[in-house]
Amino acid sequence: MDHGNVTTTTYFIIIGISEKPLLFVFLLVLLIYLLTLGGNITIFLLVCLDHHLHTPMYFFLANLSLLDVSCSTISLHRILISFISADNTVSVVECFVQIYTFLSLTCDELLILTAMSYDRYVAICNPLRYHLVMDSNLCAFLAFLCWVFGFLEGLPIFMGLFKLLCFDSTSVDHYFCDIVPVLKLSCSDTTFLQLYIHAVGVFISSFIPFALTFISYVFIISTILSIRSSSGRPKAFYTCSSHLTVVLCLYASLVFQYQTPNSSGSNKYFSLCNTAAVPILNLLIYSLRNKDVKAAIRRLRRFALSTETIRIMS
Repeated sequence: MDHGNVTTTTYFIIIGISEKPLLFVFLLVLLIYLLTLGGNITIFLLVCLDHHLHTPMYFFLANLSLLDVSCSTISLHRILISFISADNTVSVVECFVQIYTFLSLTCDELLILTAMSYDRYVAICNPLRYHLVMDSNLCAFLAFLCWVFGFLEGLPIFMGLFKLLCFDSTSVDHYFCDIVPVLKLSCSDTTFLQLYIHAVGVFISSFIPFALTFISYVFIISTILSIRSSSGRPKAFYTCSSHLTVVLCLYASLVFQYQTPNSSGSNKYFSLCNTAAVPILNLLIYSLRNKDVKAAIRRLRRFALSTETIRIMS
């Protein structure tokens, strides 16, 4: 390899969605981020405050809401900051921390969705023992494992990134520091990182959760089809249709983001779908289509109005 242009750098330049800052891109990303932030925080608070939502499904949904907010913040904030400050540079340490955090949160989200699929499996295939199996201790333990494993899984990548001694360029053709475009800039040996990403990132963190989710839904669909009541089938399927839709959308966006053979520059548009569109889709699926969430919002609104009325009268 010709190392004539190799630089030992302390910073990267994030090119962004486009090389020139565009106002409509900034406004669109800002709108999406505010909707994601406000909507998911609302869902999280509803699950915490409304005892009707103190169930395993909504417990995991609260975790998913936190993950959506975190992923969007990690990935989209650079677009907003760059437009406001006109500064596209990030330090190497900040870039590597962003890579580690984003990969860990993505792994966490896949694992939380897998835990939710197990919850739906128990609810539909073994409803009489549902509350005995999915008790609060098991739910907390599963969530703890998901969060811990996600951040442990990314540690070797994080440490391996600091062993990259030189880069052919400082320009990252993306709107945040992602693993693929940064590795493509390195002139150091990235064999370990590439093998680890495929062995752990693709197989353990992606394929195994997908396989477990798929197996759960094989049993779920088989159980639903065995229901004799014509009215019982739609009701049973409704309880898991939202989760299944979210799973399919997330895995599809990740496949297009990381498995397309094109350059990292084109993959950033699939990445935008993953970090911006999917959280909004999750929000729409679990709020506008969810009767329990809408009922909780109405109860919270009535409580707020009654509290305000009492305060005014007093």
